[in-house]
Order: sequence, then C-alpha cells, then structure tokens
Amino acid sequence: MTRYYEDYEIGDTRAFGERTVSKEEIIEFAEKYDPQPFHTDEEAAKDTMFNGLAASGWHTAAICMRMYVEHMIDDASQGARGVDELRWIKPVRPGDTLTAESEVVDKYPDEDNPYIGYVDSRLTAYNQDDEAVISWIGLGIIEREAAAE
Repeated sequence: MTRYYEDYEIGDTRAFGERTVSKEEIIEFAEKYDPQPFHTDEEAAKDTMFNGLAASGWHTAAICMRMYVEHMIDDASQGARGVDELRWIKPVRPGDTLTAESEVVDKYPDEDNPYIGYVDSRLTAYNQDDEAVISWIGLGIIEREAAAE
C-alpha cells in the first residue's frame, strides 16, 4: 500500500527490519570507507576505547538505510532533504542483530508545491539486547495524494 503525505500522523511508529552484522562485513566496509584500526583490525581494536572490533557508524547508518528502503519506502517517497541529529549511541559488534523503528516527529505541506509534503521521522536502531545503537531524524519528502490522481 502506498502511503501518501496525508496518511502520516505525528506519533505514528512502525518497527521494521532485522539484520545480523558479520565481522567480515565490518572489516570490508571499514577498509573501503573508514579505515580506522578499531574498525579494521581485531587485535588493534582491543587496545582502543571500544575494547574490540566495532562497526563504523557510517556502516551502521548504511545498514539502517537499507532496512528503511526495503521496509518503509514506497512510490510516494520523493527522497529526502537530509538528516538531522545523527547519533552513534553504542558500538555495533560482530554478531549483533539490528532492528529498527521509525516515529513521525513532524509533518507539514510544501508552501509552494501542492504535490508534496514533508514528513520528518526519527529512526532508531537497536541491537539484540534492545539497546539503541544509532538514531537520526530523516527529513522526508512525500507525494501528496492529490498528485497521484
């Protein structure tokens, strides 16, 4: 079912996704995009504030974005204006299983374009112990139902 701007209400919350993170993918991502020792070298990571291998925050964000696209995005999505308040709350470790939820925190119509509105949603992801590991507010652009008619 397509969710148009009019279908969103502030406070709406939806849980989605499940993804287990492997040691191999943590290292592979970090070697390409964030090559710090606590992301790439299991032995060196033991001597850091993380006390072991931890996924890059950017990797965690990418995993969550993938889950969001697979479970929350539909044809009414017109992209986003950015993100606010990105926080890496707790390290993601090899073997952690992530789930996420999205809560609508604000919505308002575009003043100049009657075919779109803005829906801002806080995404929070949790590990298997129900500990928050990352959060951000996505600034979504959503098609209005009148545009589909």
